[in-house]
Amino acid sequence: MEKHITTPITAEVTRDLHAGDYVYISGMIYVARDAAHKRFMEALNQGEELPFSLEDSVIYYMGPSPAREGRPIGSAGPTTASRMDKYAPCLLDLGQKAMIGKGKRTQEVIDAIVRNQAVYFAAVGGAGALLSKCIKKSELVCYGDLGAEAVLKLEVENFPVIVVIDSEGNNLYETAVKEYAKA
Repeated sequence: MEKHITTPITAEVTRDLHAGDYVYISGMIYVARDAAHKRFMEALNQGEELPFSLEDSVIYYMGPSPAREGRPIGSAGPTTASRMDKYAPCLLDLGQKAMIGKGKRTQEVIDAIVRNQAVYFAAVGGAGALLSKCIKKSELVCYGDLGAEAVLKLEVENFPVIVVIDSEGNNLYETAVKEYAKA
């Protein structure tokens, strides 16, 4: 099924998303990869607040490239989500509602998705130039010293993703393989 959603993403929204749905996201999403996630955890462990509110947020695991003239960002493809798996359950427990990346997730992440009525989306790897056309604005939030791993806030319009793991734990990577095996 095809759905259009706007951030912030609440549990009410995630309950209506199902593994295999094609979704177009509009609104604000954050970009953070492994180095930023490590800093998030260091801050939390020291009792500090994070540089943005996780409540109903979307974090895109993306490696941006420099912007061409007149564009807010260069190629904006997903990076492998499993590198954030040791951090994701904590961030989901703190209110994050969605993640965008590529690849499989651990059972601990899936359990945290279900526990928090969250969702994991996949963006198409290798399509970063096309995905960047959906990004209307890019702004540095923090950790600028990390370069391509800095935390960014993006304004997106009809950003295309697929629900891989829904709020009930249904996993497209598993169900698609089973369906293919039947054929």
